[in-house]
Amino acid sequence: MRTVVITGLGVVTPLGCRVDTVWERIRAGQSGIGPITGYDASQMPCRIAGEVAELDLDAFLSSKEQRRLEPFMHFGVVAARMAVEDAGIEIDRLDARRAGVVVGSGIGGITTLERQHIILRERGPDRNSPFMIPQMIINMAAGVIAIEHGFRGPNYAAVSACSTAAHCIGNAMRHIQHGEADMMLAGGAEAAVTALSMSGFSAMKALSTRNDEPGRASRPFDADRDGFVMGEGAGIVMLEELEHARRRGASIYCELAGYGLSCDAHHITAPVEGGEGAADAMLLAIADAGHDADQIEYINAHGTSTMLNDSCETAAIKRAFGDDRARGLLVSSTKSMTGHLLGAAAGLETVICALVLRDGVVPPTMNYETPDPNCDLDYVPNEAREAKVNACLNNALGFGGHNTSLLLRKLV
Repeated sequence: MRTVVITGLGVVTPLGCRVDTVWERIRAGQSGIGPITGYDASQMPCRIAGEVAELDLDAFLSSKEQRRLEPFMHFGVVAARMAVEDAGIEIDRLDARRAGVVVGSGIGGITTLERQHIILRERGPDRNSPFMIPQMIINMAAGVIAIEHGFRGPNYAAVSACSTAAHCIGNAMRHIQHGEADMMLAGGAEAAVTALSMSGFSAMKALSTRNDEPGRASRPFDADRDGFVMGEGAGIVMLEELEHARRRGASIYCELAGYGLSCDAHHITAPVEGGEGAADAMLLAIADAGHDADQIEYINAHGTSTMLNDSCETAAIKRAFGDDRARGLLVSSTKSMTGHLLGAAAGLETVICALVLRDGVVPPTMNYETPDPNCDLDYVPNEAREAKVNACLNNALGFGGHNTSLLLRKLV
């Protein structure tokens, strides 16, 4: 197997749209969650979300491109461009057939779906946009990114709800390991803070209704958690074969060394009690990397702030590492600050893990105030912590029972 490293990072988030800005705010425990501004949410049970507020689209896309692309594609295109620039890629010097894109979304073009359905109902079928289908389909973010950069290698979107970006990154790693590509842009993009999407999640009783305290609403592992907070944005990394990166003098953040995936085969939305599936994914990632479980120091948890997820993920960590070792791990959920970016979540959180390894700072789980007896690990509560981290896991667990775990480590 060839060694895969991360050489570029790109983010669009509720906390900002530059990697250094987002990382600084996460380390400071700032929240990107507030009242919804994109539509009238006054009659909704949940009226808060993590919206992207600092993105100047005009700096990245022409007005025509903005009209022709869907919001989730806007986020993906911008984050991918940032990752390419961060990696120092000179496009005209690449073998385009050896560069690919795997970027997915959990929901895709739901803004277009809502708008075009209204047009159909109110104005008739001859008034629907010819761009409707390309704007809706999830694979189009990967396609548009490839068109912009001329990448002609593997190109598609994996779709697995909240595990989407982790599957995309893990699959992209495999393409490089197996010699099918030398570099891959990988991650996820999501723009699901819409009336239809939010009403659907509200009907499931999945969202927090702590509307009067938006910054305190996402509270993973806390006993008073009452649901997740929706976020939007994108997280994309540039993966590269080690020697390919070295030959062009690239700066390397870390190695992406392991990829574990499993299924609960239990329920369409609820994780299996005891966390067996998520534990399998973590152990498979560790084994895939040829690593020792005792060498893992940090886990960026899926940590959604829902009652079932957080207790089951805690149980999964204990199952994978044993109770004593689990209690010695640092575990945190950055969704407490960004909200849950659904299909883009693991993309952003992979970026965060790379920065943890680089800087030796573990981000906090904010709003952890009341201990839950079913969630009794070290969640790095409310304040970032300096810690030497050589290896970490990034967990992503999706509706449908999808479990993924990525192992990142310092390059030796």
